[in-house]
Order: sequence, then C-alpha cells, then structure tokens
Amino acid sequence: MDIDSLETFINTAELLHFGRASRARNLSPSALTRAIQRLEEEVGQPLFLRDNRGAALTEAGGELLVYARGAVQDWRAFKNGLAAENAVSGALSLYASVTAVYSLLPKLLETYRARFPDVHLELRTGAAERAVEQVLSGEIDLAVAALPDRKQARLEFLPLAETPLVFIAPKTPGPSITARFSGEAPLVLPRSGTARQRVDVWLRKNNITPNIASEVSGNEALIAMVRLGTGIGVAPKLALERSPLRDEVIVLKNAPKLEPYVVGLCSSQLNLKRAAVREMWTLAAAMSPEKRGAK
Repeated sequence: MDIDSLETFINTAELLHFGRASRARNLSPSALTRAIQRLEEEVGQPLFLRDNRGAALTEAGGELLVYARGAVQDWRAFKNGLAAENAVSGALSLYASVTAVYSLLPKLLETYRARFPDVHLELRTGAAERAVEQVLSGEIDLAVAALPDRKQARLEFLPLAETPLVFIAPKTPGPSITARFSGEAPLVLPRSGTARQRVDVWLRKNNITPNIASEVSGNEALIAMVRLGTGIGVAPKLALERSPLRDEVIVLKNAPKLEPYVVGLCSSQLNLKRAAVREMWTLAAAMSPEKRGAK
C-alpha cells in the first residue's frame, strides 16, 4: 500500500465513479480497477459496491478513506518539511461559499497567486456550514468559515470580517408571514452551523417552539427560499448584500438581536506546517479586514 495507491483510492471514493476517477488520475480504466483490486486484496475486504450508474463505499471503504486521507496528509507535510523553507510549491486546496469567493477572497487569491506561482490552487465552493467539517476530515487545506462558538481541538482560526446576522422576510409577505417577527412565524433555517446554533439558543432562552418550514444548506439557498415566501430566515448580512435576490427580500427591524457572524480562514495545526498553507495564512493576516470589504 503506497501513497499513489491511496491517492487513487481517495479520488475514486470522492467521485464514486470509476470512469471519472480514471480520467482524474490520468489512468486507463483497467489500471485504476487493478489499483483498487490490489488495495482490496491488502485490506481483505471489498472497498466499493459497483453498478452501471457508479459506485458506493462499503463500511471497510469508509474506514480506509479516513486512514488514507490522514496518511496522505502526513506524507505531504513530511515532504514539505524536507523542502527548503523558501521553496513554496505543491498544491493548496481551499473551500468557501460562493459569497466568500466573491467578497472575501479575490484580493487574497490574486496576491497569493502572484507571489507563489508554483503553487497549484484548487478552489471548491459549497455550503458555509460544511467548511470546518471539510478541514477536520482532511479533505481541504484551508476553508472560509464562521468562527465556531466553541473552540475545536486541532482547528486554527484567523478572523477576516465581522457581519451581523439578520432576519429576512419576503418583500411581499404571504398570509402566514407578516413584516414582524413572532414565534409562530414559519422559519427557514440552516441545517447546521453557527447561525443555526445561535437561533436555537435564542429560541430555547425564550421558550419558543419553532415553526420550521424548511431547513436548507447554504446561505444562497436560504435567501432563495425566503424570497419564495416559505418563511422568515436568518442569514449573514454579507451574504445578503452579495445575493442577486437582495432586493426581493426585506430585513426585519424588530427581529431578535443575535451575536454577529465572525468569518475567517480555518485550518488544522498540521496543515499550517506546510509552506504553501502557512504562506496563505500569513498573507491573509497581513491584509486588513477593511480591504476585504468587511462591514
């Protein structure tokens, strides 16, 4: 079991499709299949269940994926540690919401790219509440995330901007939604994450059983659901200001006041030992929040 085989397995496990994985690894389908079969022989159990539409991980495959990500991460950290301190190269993966890509990252990525052209940047977008999970699982080197209310072991956080959490409603409320916040109003809430935790705390403190109309993943989806009239939602003001639907919803003036949303870079302590990651972190720390459009 070598690093190349583990990387091939990780790609296949993430894509869950042997054809796409073979193209991503620049291997023939038969070569990729043989690589997976060799791993299955070493593990002693099947790693994938396959059919005509794709593949799914077995229980053993899921356990190997956790091990493989850790082993590859350790190997990359070891290799980078042997390199000269001033030689910044290799790959750097970054996860962020669409809002963060548009509002917080352009200047940072542009400057980093100019200083370290030998680093291969990989940018992935997705729901903000999944950012910390992606870093801690080893899938991503850096992520833009909300500062967790509770400090997590192995996670380092660098604040970039602070933005209020605001309650929003459709511009033309339906019969079940008025322009005032009430405990009976239908709510559109994030499935998880800092914003959801703060809303839940407020509801418990006020002994309110929420009327949850919809749970969504991502601020962009939440704003869209509110605009459709599903209910009242809560979102970072920064995300609302960048949304193409910002003029089709209203900010409720009489809504509860929640703690502001602190957005920043997060990474693991292990990742920060890599030169490519460390330089991105240092560069972000040197750039003032005002220059990144913080409100």
